Amino acid sequence: MSTRQPHYHGHRQRLRERLAREPRQLADYEILELLLGLVIRRGDTKPLAKELLARHKTLRGVFLADPAELRDLDGFGDATADFWLLWRETWARLHEAPVADRVVIQGPENVAELAKARLGPYRREEFWVALVDNKNRLLAWERASQGTVDQTIVYPREVFSRALELKASGMVLVHNHPGGDPRPSAQDVELTRRMVRAATDLGMRVLDHIIVTDHAFYSFQQEGML
Repeated sequence: MSTRQPHYHGHRQRLRERLAREPRQLADYEILELLLGLVIRRGDTKPLAKELLARHKTLRGVFLADPAELRDLDGFGDATADFWLLWRETWARLHEAPVADRVVIQGPENVAELAKARLGPYRREEFWVALVDNKNRLLAWERASQGTVDQTIVYPREVFSRALELKASGMVLVHNHPGGDPRPSAQDVELTRRMVRAATDLGMRVLDHIIVTDHAFYSFQQEGML
């Protein structure tokens, strides 16, 4: 009876050794091989890694891919889809660390970075709010509503109720554009106006409205629209 190990065992071990020795020498598909190997313990992950890159061009493209769209790939099962979601959630939370540290918001880039990490991969619109105190320190970063591929309904009463609960003095409005163009629609502009009016009545500030995609953002404040 043969006890010979499958060929991929030795290959995977050599990749691990190269990773420990000089990570930058690994090709993108080899990085993916090792990531997939954390889930697919028995099997050669090289074909799947190369197919993912062929479809999505870059590691970033693979990372942003919707797991639901990858299930038709041979070898991409439920466990791998779960791993993809966990990978993205970890990435988003790393970028959301400033909330826990109550970092001071000094410009739209601060919020845009955590918003891109959280919302950039989403294929449906979501509306989030960053709440700050009177020194612009982050108090909370929370989802206000979920929508469809091209719109989300926002209820100002709910947003301001939460702001009052946390005794916030200001907020940054944030939502994503899954289509890839961060420029605001007419509805986005009108919503911003309504939120600013409501905030003024309550003695609060709307510091900005930021629209993000996976790679870019639009700031109402930077563009002189606030």
